[in-house]
Amino acid sequence: MGENPLDPVIGDETLPRKVDVVVIGGGIVGTSTALSLAEGGLKVLLCEKGRIGAEQSSRNWGWVRQMGRDPAELPLAIESLRLWEGMNARVGAETGFRRTGITYLIDSARVMAEYEDWLIHARQFGLPSRFLGRDELAAHLPGLARSFKGALYTESDGRGEPAMAAPAIAEAARRAGVGIATGCAVRGIERQAGRVCGVVTERGAVGCDAAVLAGGAWSRLFAGNLGIDFPQLKVLGTVARISAVEGVPQMPVGGGDFSFCRRLDGSFSVARRNATIAPVVPDSFRLFVDYLPSLVKTWREFRLRIGRRFVEEWQIPRHWRLDEISPFERVRVLDPAPVPSLNREGLDNLRRAFPAFAGARITQNWAGLIDVTPDATPVIGPVDAIPGFFLASGLSGHGFGIGPGAGKLMAELVMGRTPCVDPHLFRLDRFKRATSIGKTGTNCRP
Repeated sequence: MGENPLDPVIGDETLPRKVDVVVIGGGIVGTSTALSLAEGGLKVLLCEKGRIGAEQSSRNWGWVRQMGRDPAELPLAIESLRLWEGMNARVGAETGFRRTGITYLIDSARVMAEYEDWLIHARQFGLPSRFLGRDELAAHLPGLARSFKGALYTESDGRGEPAMAAPAIAEAARRAGVGIATGCAVRGIERQAGRVCGVVTERGAVGCDAAVLAGGAWSRLFAGNLGIDFPQLKVLGTVARISAVEGVPQMPVGGGDFSFCRRLDGSFSVARRNATIAPVVPDSFRLFVDYLPSLVKTWREFRLRIGRRFVEEWQIPRHWRLDEISPFERVRVLDPAPVPSLNREGLDNLRRAFPAFAGARITQNWAGLIDVTPDATPVIGPVDAIPGFFLASGLSGHGFGIGPGAGKLMAELVMGRTPCVDPHLFRLDRFKRATSIGKTGTNCRP
């Protein structure tokens, strides 16, 4: 299948008996949350069912952008970029972040109008985003051969290295006092008088005052076992790595039908932009009404596909006891099959735009499952029905770029501190189906 080679993080051999907070999920959001909590003086355990950063956190494009974000996300994207700029110094390691700028090429009047509308919001936040005319493109993007109407450019945006970032943040969290348990699934939470008092892992129980679910594509399943109907679907992003070439821009560039991002070793991550695959699964029918408005709005960007994923998800238990093996122990790492034909299509489109890529060859294909909410905006906040339980998920393909800010915001909400951005738009209860709870939970053991 071909996941990115990860910087390995070796988990601790033993679990603590009690901590202040357990963070469930070792991706970019979970590791950032754990680090921010530890920097705030709390005792934290980070539990990951597989390996740190092994799923979408290491399988994305590596873009760190404010450009094009939903207005609700812009303050969080701005805060995240600020954190990314100091990340290498903060964690004492290489995360691959470089401020390079990012450019979106514009090939239609429809896209131009969409970006014009977005730019109104960007100016309200002081972003340096600007349009480039057709005559400016040759100097801005050396080697560009295809004709475009113009481009949207944000000089403050950048790129990072997905396979390095989450492991580097996790190791910094460990040095700050965070316990790290890898290959250790959390089966569920325990409650006393309705409030979180611990978690049950496959290696035993750990007492805690709060638990943060940062489970990415697994969050709906985990929350569902608690009686929380969190609306979340998964889409498939497929990516290729190509060999190094010279004479092309350093910055990430996206066209209507291709994207590329240079990596630290000189190779590139390439994708067929606006061709995300939406696997049809049982939840597609359960959540159809929730996602219909989004589907109508973004139908051009998605390709529905019925395949093995439907049967696989149909067979996954939706409920389990805390003393039995959970679905998270049966699948340690989501490693979906890539779609080489889409990767080749993206590279072919890229070659037509930038002939310098003519000799580049695909050296690796991989894919990841991206967790998406109905409004493509994350949930970051408390689950009111279970005091002490928090959710940071549904980052909708934006997780790598806004992960550090999401982790900081989540930590501030857990600690009861003034949040870095207004969390109101990220609350869970904006989805009405998620406001009810049907399980009483398990009492903490004495």
